[in-house]
Amino acid sequence: MAGIDANTPIPCAITLHQKSRQLELEYPGGLSYRLDFEFLRVFTPSAEARGHGPGQEILQTGKRQVLIERIEPVGTYALRLVYSDGHDSGLYSWDLLHNLAVHHSELWEEYLTQLDKAGLSRDIDTTTQPPTSSGCGQHH
Repeated sequence: MAGIDANTPIPCAITLHQKSRQLELEYPGGLSYRLDFEFLRVFTPSAEARGHGPGQEILQTGKRQVLIERIEPVGTYALRLVYSDGHDSGLYSWDLLHNLAVHHSELWEEYLTQLDKAGLSRDIDTTTQPPTSSGCGQHH
C-alpha cells in the first residue's frame, strides 16, 4: 500500500494550531513535530505542483498566509489537507509527512534559495495565473 510499510512511523495524534499556523504530529514515544502551513503547502505532493516526472515541478509562491481549513483522512495511509487557497489535491502519506518533518530545515533552506534565485516571493502568488480573456482588450 502506498505511503505505509512496516517501518513507517504513524502519528498517534494530529493537531491543527490555527493561531500559529502549524500542524502538529505526535508520534509514539513522545516525539513530536510542528510544520508550518506554508511549508506543507509549498511541499504539496500533488501532481499539479510536482508534475509527473523530474523537471516538471512548479515552484510554489505566495503561500505565506495560507491556512489549512480542514484535514481529511484518506484510508489508513494518508491525509488530504484542504487549504484556504483552494488547493486540496495533495495526499500526504505517513511516510511523506514524517520525511517532511525530519528534513524540515534543509528542505526549507533549499526552497528559500530557489525562491531567491528565481526572484520570486513568499508573499506574491505567481503559481496560479488569472484566466486570459479572448477579447481584443477594447471596451465600448
